[in-house]
Order: sequence, then C-alpha cells, then structure tokens
Amino acid sequence: MAGRAVGAPTSLSGPASGRLGPSAALQSIIMQPIVMQPIAPVHIGPVRVDPPLWLAPMAGVTDRDFRLIVRRIGGVGVVTMEFISSKAIVSGNKKTRELMYFSPEERPLSIQIYGSDAAAMREAALVVEELGADVCDINMGCPANKVLKGCAGAALMGDLKLAEQIIRTVRDAITIPLTVKFRLGLDDGRRNYLDLGRVCEANGVQAVAMHARTARQMFTGEADWSHLARLKETLSIPVIGNGDVRTPDDAVRLLAATGCDGVMVGRGATINPWLFRQIAARISGGGFTEPTVADRRDLILGHFRLVAEREPSRYAMHKLRKFTGWYTHGLPNGRRLRQEINQLPDVESFLAAVESFFEEILVERAA
Repeated sequence: MAGRAVGAPTSLSGPASGRLGPSAALQSIIMQPIVMQPIAPVHIGPVRVDPPLWLAPMAGVTDRDFRLIVRRIGGVGVVTMEFISSKAIVSGNKKTRELMYFSPEERPLSIQIYGSDAAAMREAALVVEELGADVCDINMGCPANKVLKGCAGAALMGDLKLAEQIIRTVRDAITIPLTVKFRLGLDDGRRNYLDLGRVCEANGVQAVAMHARTARQMFTGEADWSHLARLKETLSIPVIGNGDVRTPDDAVRLLAATGCDGVMVGRGATINPWLFRQIAARISGGGFTEPTVADRRDLILGHFRLVAEREPSRYAMHKLRKFTGWYTHGLPNGRRLRQEINQLPDVESFLAAVESFFEEILVERAA
C-alpha cells in the first residue's frame, strides 16, 4: 500500500514570498523519521493512477522509447508524451503524427498539447482522443522562448481570459479526462497560479500539475513547494506537485510539505530511470535498491539500440549523446566517455564505445 508522510501542514496560506523548497521542508517538517499513512490512488475521471506518480512531458526526451523504458522498470502511474504543437497536429504534419505513436503497454498515457488558438487546440484535442490517449493535457507552463513567443505555454498565464477560453473549448469537445500543467506565474511579480487553478476547476479540468517555479526562473534556483501547498488548499480537484524531485526522499518530502495528491518527475528521471520504482517503494514504507553497473549497462545499450533502429543516423547520434550525459552521471570516468563520444562518426562506433566503457568498469570491480 502506498503511504503519505505525516507532517503535512494544515495551512500554508501566509505570505506568498515565504519559501518552503526541498531543503526547507526537510528542516521544518521532516527532521524526525517519517511515519507513512495510507495514500489513495488518484482518479482522473475513469483513469486510476496507482501509484500516483507521473512522468513529466519533456521535449526530445519522453519519446516512445524512453516512456517504455520507464514503464517497464515499473513504479510510474502515468507516462506523458513530449508536448505537441496543436497547429502541427491540425495541419497533419507527418513527423508530428509519428511522434504521437504509442504502444498499449504504455497505458495510462497522457498526451500534452500546446497552442494559443482555441479552435486549433479543440481540433488537436479531438485527435488526441481519437488516437486513444487516456488523458489530454494542456501545456500552460512551458517557459521556452519559442513557445512563449507564440503566446502559448506559460504565456497563457499572462492572459487568463484566453487560457479559460482554451480550457472551456477543449473540455466541451472531448470526453476523455482533461488536465492542465502550469507554473507559479510568469515571474515573481505575477504569481497567479491560484487564479489559473480556480479557472481550471471551474471549467471541468479533472486535475492540475504545477511546477513550483516561475517561467522566468526556467529551471534555475529552487522550486518553492509552499505554493504547491497553497494550491492544494485552494482546489478540490487533484493537485500534482512538480519540481526538484531527484530522489525517493524528495518525493516523500514534497508530499509531506504540500499535501499534494501525487508527484510528477521530469529531469530526475533522465538521470535515474529507476526513480519511479524507488519512489513507489519509499512511499509504501519499504526500502529500495540502487541499480547496479550491469543494470545501467543493459538499460543504456537497450535504449540506444532502440533509438538506432528507429531514428536516422544524424538524429540518433544527437539523442544518444544527450542521453549519455544523463545516464553516466556519477559513474567513474563518465566524463571521459562523454568527451570521447563527441568525436565518434557513427552509431556503430558509439555503441561500441559505450559497451567498452561499461566492460572496463565491471572488470575493475570484479578484480
């Protein structure tokens, strides 16, 4: 059975400037051993999410291969596709439609769409439903400049009337569950997440996820979990907390500090794809194990071979370099491998270098 950490505050409705990020939560709430109490699965309409853990949508990362890897390791409740442009979906862009392919093994699966035109968002959401996704998610939190320039993503937090129009239009069009992901606001002076949360709830959104940073922060500084607690106090629909969850104990601390219904993990899973399984064990009151070097080798080579089979060589090389940087984090001589692969000409030599790298580590540890 999953568990919730005792110690979540009953009220955190004080000044919005008060910080309660991961370190503060640890100091003020979880100095003593955490006692776990039952935590129910989250229901997003008819979709049961158990354990209540979400893989966050990440452009260029949460493709079909990575989603399947995380799902097969176990512990994740919902996997989310990398966010998709509503205009590209509606125009029938071939590459975009290929990105939207998913396997039944991935379920429950959410597809996140973004855009600033309500009509295009409606049509894109209908495609999402037609494809058979379990959940449709609207991106109102992406801080990337190319998305903001199109008045989409986090830019919609600066135009709540348009945000509401999009939410209502999409909600009226589809029958599958609708969720929305957003941030604290555009910057510290425009933290309007409570207003957007109320808009979501009033217009039939069945759950919200919030990254506890502003758009201006991007991924710098520290996520301020106190705002997750305020959002949870304000809304009656499920609230999923996101930001700075890199270890199983981080997830426990977030739940304890905020009372959130679930946890969404993004960048932490790129370094450690086993993180969801570890969190699931931790919130159930059990222990967890770290992956062995052999585990890492098998996962990396398996993932890379999938990419090599499906992607054109040039694009595959770019993706493999990116994932190698994450996967070798903390491994001995990982920096040396990262430097070496930048000089390699093709996928075959890349895979050989990675295999040799792990073989050296295993031989050294067996000596």
